[in-house]
Amino acid sequence: MKNSLLLGILLVAGTVFADSRLFTYTYEPETEPSGDWELEQSITSRLGRDAAVGQQNYQKWEFATEVEHGFTDRYTASIKINNDFEHFRDPVSRKISSGNRFSGISSENRYLVLDPVENPVGFTLYLEPTWDGQNAELEQKIILGQRQGDWKWAVNLTHATEWTDDFRTSEGELELSAGLARNLTGRWTLGLEIRDHNELPEYSEWENSAVYLGPTLSYHRQKWWAALSTMAQIYGWNQSGNPDQNTRLELEGHERLNIRLLVGYSF
Repeated sequence: MKNSLLLGILLVAGTVFADSRLFTYTYEPETEPSGDWELEQSITSRLGRDAAVGQQNYQKWEFATEVEHGFTDRYTASIKINNDFEHFRDPVSRKISSGNRFSGISSENRYLVLDPVENPVGFTLYLEPTWDGQNAELEQKIILGQRQGDWKWAVNLTHATEWTDDFRTSEGELELSAGLARNLTGRWTLGLEIRDHNELPEYSEWENSAVYLGPTLSYHRQKWWAALSTMAQIYGWNQSGNPDQNTRLELEGHERLNIRLLVGYSF
């Protein structure tokens, strides 16, 4: 009886947090309960590159609107519309480059292989194709995570391939991200997130790498939730010899600061 009651409590807790996020870049293994729908809005601000690479006062705003559905208790899929706005100035010509861009439609798919409620570690597989009419991307993740009392951790291993110029050009991306968070009040959760992002053009060389670290804060209600992170680049390098003239950071393909806000609403 006690074991059944404990299992019931764990299952309810898993359901409460299954449709919310504690981190903004690192996914947790839980999927949407079967039959649930959620609307999620993501806003990402990428700020600060170097004038030495012709991108002074650089800022890029990325917007993603996603509708997500739990088809089973283990399989969740969504449709996501992506747009971005980029703005910077060339310090030589003084020309300002600014504009909006439709950056594609994505279909996010997550399958829960090992439920963290029933296993020592939760394990989920992730697949997301994106297409904007000219360019395509395919992203895969291995998602690991678990909750211990008020603490929760997650680790993601990510690989993506982007095809441009009518599939004549490709670039690979590798990323390792991880998050650790603590439940403060039942509604508020405070955590720390780290990610290492790498670019491999044509898979012929390891072009660059950038490591980000920063706090994440999330808030949860019965029908909606929000998560905010501020992540600063703490280390970076470039294979071509730091064309950005910075020996500690990588500011040609990455930014000094990434800020992301996620808001989700269940219906």
